[in-house]
Amino acid sequence: MVAYISRRLAQSVVVVFVMSALVFAGVYAIGNPIDILINPQADQAEIERATEALGLDQPLPLQYWTFVSNAFTGELGRSFSSNVPAIDLILQRMPATVELAFSAMVMAIVLGLPLGLWAGLRPETKVAKTIMAGSILGFSLPTFWVGLMLIMIFSVWLGWLPPTGRGETVNVLGVEVSFLTADGLRHLFMPALNLALFKLALLIRLTRAGTREAMVQDYVRFARAKGVPERRIVRVHVLKNIMIPIVTVIGLEFGSVIAFAIVTETIFAWPGMGKLLIDSINVLDRPVIVAYLLVIVVMFVFINLAVDLLYTALDPRVRLTGARA
Repeated sequence: MVAYISRRLAQSVVVVFVMSALVFAGVYAIGNPIDILINPQADQAEIERATEALGLDQPLPLQYWTFVSNAFTGELGRSFSSNVPAIDLILQRMPATVELAFSAMVMAIVLGLPLGLWAGLRPETKVAKTIMAGSILGFSLPTFWVGLMLIMIFSVWLGWLPPTGRGETVNVLGVEVSFLTADGLRHLFMPALNLALFKLALLIRLTRAGTREAMVQDYVRFARAKGVPERRIVRVHVLKNIMIPIVTVIGLEFGSVIAFAIVTETIFAWPGMGKLLIDSINVLDRPVIVAYLLVIVVMFVFINLAVDLLYTALDPRVRLTGARA
């Protein structure tokens, strides 16, 4: 197990290093922030001074080397627009994004697993067909349109929920969270629901497919022949065998929810990392953009590592394979 974890960590370091080079080159090769940050009426001398102050006068390989050297000390550059460390800006916004993503995944899991099980165990019922039709809508409807419709219905027409913002927050171990207050929950519900719909539809279809496949397997038939109650068959034999692909999807989708919550955060003015990224792109604040993308890459890598380790708890064959490797 130690060798397996060491190997996965080494692979993760290589992935982060390669992605840092790609992200840096891609972001720094597009656009010139001086054109936005400097007054259009500035003369050439002012432009050159600003370019030198931001380090943009250096060749791209030298800029990347400086970036990597500083990254080892935890410094990912300073924001061009606010002149503060880029990582500080991201860490200030990260709790809001993680809270939103976690709430969305909880909604998707709590609703998706039982609905998918129901549709898989009773596929010919009207309820099951309705569930599957709803999952198709979850896949098809654009996130931005659903967000606007939620605001129109629950905020404009009914006046039940606030349309934007994070609401009242409380400090827990130095982190501001909103789900512990009634006002915060009211602000959190719509953006979390909007972000959860696609993941909910995905989990419903994945759980249904796994359940349908598992219910015709020999171990289920043998359990029934032994007189095992149906609930125990579903809980022990079916769920346990369909959880590996579901855990994979949940882990990867949690990372994607964090990375791609940009549209939802923009629609609902949720003060997270996605909105920070949009604001930074508008002014070509390269250090913040690069730092954000690298943080997302690192999060994806560690989420994948956590999912791989969770496999060993769900399937002993994974442990045996890792031991032989």
